[in-house]
Amino acid sequence: MKSNDWLHGFRHSSPYINAHRGRTVVLTLPGDAIGHGNFINIIHDIALLCSLGVRLVVAFGARPQIQARLDGAGMASTFSLGLRVTEEQHLPLVLEAVGGLRAALESQLSMGLVNSPMHNARIRVSSGNYVVARPVGVLDGTDYGFTGKVRRVDVAGIESLLELGHIVLLPPLGYSPTGDAFNLSYEDVGSQVAAALKAEKLIAFIDGQGVLDNDGALIRELSARQASDRLARDTMASENATLLRAACDACVKGVRRAHIISYRDDGALLEELFTRDGSGTLVSGDLYEQIRPARVEDIGGIVELIRPLEEQGVLIRRSREMLETEVDCFVVAERDGSIVGCAALYQYPDEEAGELSCFAVDPAYRRAGRGDELLAMVEKLARGQALRKLFALTTQTEHWFRERGFEPSTVQELPGPKLAAYNSRRKSKVFVKPLD
Repeated sequence: MKSNDWLHGFRHSSPYINAHRGRTVVLTLPGDAIGHGNFINIIHDIALLCSLGVRLVVAFGARPQIQARLDGAGMASTFSLGLRVTEEQHLPLVLEAVGGLRAALESQLSMGLVNSPMHNARIRVSSGNYVVARPVGVLDGTDYGFTGKVRRVDVAGIESLLELGHIVLLPPLGYSPTGDAFNLSYEDVGSQVAAALKAEKLIAFIDGQGVLDNDGALIRELSARQASDRLARDTMASENATLLRAACDACVKGVRRAHIISYRDDGALLEELFTRDGSGTLVSGDLYEQIRPARVEDIGGIVELIRPLEEQGVLIRRSREMLETEVDCFVVAERDGSIVGCAALYQYPDEEAGELSCFAVDPAYRRAGRGDELLAMVEKLARGQALRKLFALTTQTEHWFRERGFEPSTVQELPGPKLAAYNSRRKSKVFVKPLD
């Protein structure tokens, strides 16, 4: 029998396709990735994202290409604090290497051969002086010469091209009002541009699968705080550490998610964007906002959040003592030290079911995706406890649940203990979502 795995996967990618359409995503490509055998597949995947309506900015590096030019000219090059020292006599070779790489990328993105993934793509690629730079200067006694840092990003210029459907290609170069060109870190370019554009995602390609723990296993998720702590105590390869630091910086400045994935793995980009588990490491920007398990000290914030909904009859009343007893069942959304959302997961292991309860989001944050993030956290916890379905009782938010995969059910389908405690006077409707 013919396998329909591709069909199942294609259908289930639809929510992710819809979620990314019209959103800005910044990709960072190291020079090593551009020279790898899998790079042509990355080009094909970039073309596919473009056809799906994703607004793409590609920041590329050129370290090995620059090194090859310098070696060929017999010029020595030094690094300090992870940055190349770019002397004045090096700059023409840097510009040649970067310019050649830019032309190669533009040619790759212009392909349209019949019987290839690029057929009829007709991608428009634009580049230019959209990054204003300043010199790094002298650090720890080292003069970095024409090595620079991002000073300002021409957001309006880039946005105008994205609105036209162009892919914006950004080389590791920046220009100053004095007419000087500077050799930049592509990680810095990608991070600063993503933050300036308020991009939905920053996706960084890396040699390995992602960020690894001390045993060499892939770390699937890191908060920006956890990533910063890891950088402070771990000895990572310098380029990998630079990428992780750039991802943290972007998240702190407003980019919601940063992803670190392998340029060696075919399809890593699509898997990261269009599947639930992804392929690499996700860094989430929660230095100022996070979804986390509740603690006893959160009780006051939860009480303040749910009291208006209890008074309106949307939620059943819970005493502070009850909340203190059940705090381990709760997750909260915290922003700047305030609780702006909460939800509880009550488990019924005999029925392999969990109840989503006491679900509340501050009205000021209801249109910013906090409810979806809380739901995602509860679903993740439920799957971790081997629960096979999640149910919710509601009197006023039927459509919200239905839009997120919950199906109408009956009171009789509730787990025994919940059925026995069901308050028929509230006439709450029951909705169930399978956790496959």
